[in-house]
Amino acid sequence: MATKYQAPSVKKAFQILKLISGTNHGLGITELANNLEMSKGTVHGIIFALEDSGAIIRDPVTKKYTLGVTLFELGKLAYSQIDLMALARPVMEELMERTEESVYVGVMNGGHITILDIVESSQDLKITSPRGTAIPLFAGATGKVILASMENPQALNIITKNGLPRFTEHTITDPVRYLEEVESARKNGYATDYEEYISGVRAIASPIRGWKPLISALWVVGFKTSLNDHKMEDLIPATREAAEEISRRISTLNSVHPAQE
Repeated sequence: MATKYQAPSVKKAFQILKLISGTNHGLGITELANNLEMSKGTVHGIIFALEDSGAIIRDPVTKKYTLGVTLFELGKLAYSQIDLMALARPVMEELMERTEESVYVGVMNGGHITILDIVESSQDLKITSPRGTAIPLFAGATGKVILASMENPQALNIITKNGLPRFTEHTITDPVRYLEEVESARKNGYATDYEEYISGVRAIASPIRGWKPLISALWVVGFKTSLNDHKMEDLIPATREAAEEISRRISTLNSVHPAQE
């Protein structure tokens, strides 16, 4: 039998979070140490890391700790991802059958995009990436759609702050031109990628709307040899319609369960 790896500090951190979550008034370091039978030094070190990450906050008057917004956001995001995947999957499968190309759903996650789900192409030669894969925020069509889902000043700030990395010889690195692409995606509901992220690979992306905790998108990816110019034109309405259908399903769910918003 394989030996499970033990991480005492992680277990202690969860013990502290669980204890804090059970109080309305918060707990101080001494109370935490006494309740958990830990030394004050150990508690202080873990508390410092948790506070630095936003998992807990300290009342400057009482010196007691309560749960921070970060944990609430993570919990809400986790539930949102599960629901989004369940709603999107049937539409993704239908789109893959229609296009015969790999179909993805992903969300903005900090400074990158995380792939939540994929329906792989039925072709032998296909593009694939496992769930949980992180791709750059400016990755081709997907990045344009993600940025188009934000207010223009926010998108501009991200571009100005991070700069536009060059992935291939076709990558758009001029901020003015890139912002024009973002604005086009915002106006038309889709963006294209002609080998801008990966050489020999093309993509079309559309925004998924209505899921407030998440800035999310649907995209179709294939090799240039398969996604010729004619097929790219056909894929634009198909991808946009699929994203709109997922958005409609989200809207229906939100009308039944308003708290999801």
